[in-house]
Amino acid sequence: MNQRTGRAERRSNETNVKVEINLEGQGQARIDTGIGFFDHMLTILAGHSGFDLTVECSGDLNVDGHHTVEDVGIVLGRAFAQALGDKSGISRYGTSFVPMDESLAMVSLDISGRPYLHYEMPPLAPMVGNFDTQLAEEFFRAFSNQCGVTLHVRVLYGKNAHHMLEAAFKAFARALRQAVALEKNADKIPSTKGIID
Repeated sequence: MNQRTGRAERRSNETNVKVEINLEGQGQARIDTGIGFFDHMLTILAGHSGFDLTVECSGDLNVDGHHTVEDVGIVLGRAFAQALGDKSGISRYGTSFVPMDESLAMVSLDISGRPYLHYEMPPLAPMVGNFDTQLAEEFFRAFSNQCGVTLHVRVLYGKNAHHMLEAAFKAFARALRQAVALEKNADKIPSTKGIID
């Protein structure tokens, strides 16, 4: 089987981001964004999806984390789309429920070519470590827009912000793993239209 890999870079006055991904990996992660909790979430994404993931980002953290988190989502979405190619043989859909202590998260997605994000989260503490919790939504939106994924992220309940966000990222990883899994007809586009675009 050919390795499904993607690589993307983006440089602006605010950030310099490089991402590499291998969908046939072992869940290995090399992550450095300058935001500790965000690095933790991206490491979880690799580990629970089974994708090998490298993310390097230098950003204007003297301002805040917004540009870093959003731009990593943009570049990851582009690298992921490259790794998928024409999407032949993928399962296309994925849904995962993940509990973490008092929290329960659900992510359901469709690699449809149509970007859409529904994001539903109980009230969160403003910060977890040096991570602004509002930025999780920006990350998921940026990924969805760049990769063309219909993405529903919902934390049904919870109290601890760390737990709720971690459950969401784990559910996202596991739903992605389902969606990119190859079916028996590996040369078939999973759409009656014959394309996903």
